[in-house]
Amino acid sequence: MNKQFFFLKLLPPRTSFTKDMTPEERAVMQAHAVYWTPHVEAGTMLVMGPVDDPAGGWGLGVIGVETNAVLDELLRNDPASAIGHWEVMPMLGIKYTA
Repeated sequence: MNKQFFFLKLLPPRTSFTKDMTPEERAVMQAHAVYWTPHVEAGTMLVMGPVDDPAGGWGLGVIGVETNAVLDELLRNDPASAIGHWEVMPMLGIKYTA
């Protein structure tokens, strides 16, 4: 089965989030990084990380999955989904090395 690729943008609860996280929010974001690590190692999450946008930081991901249901489950189970929300955009084409 061919993979479908998506650009993911994790929007935090406020524009200053990356600079003023509470200890509880920092713990959620640490759990978020731990959650995605095996998916990065398996090659499902091709790239991920925080973006230092002057308008307010956010998280970036590029992911390849077999079905939308797999994507939905991965995002739903991400600890960061409890404090932020995802913008998900299908990619029309991608070139990468894995």
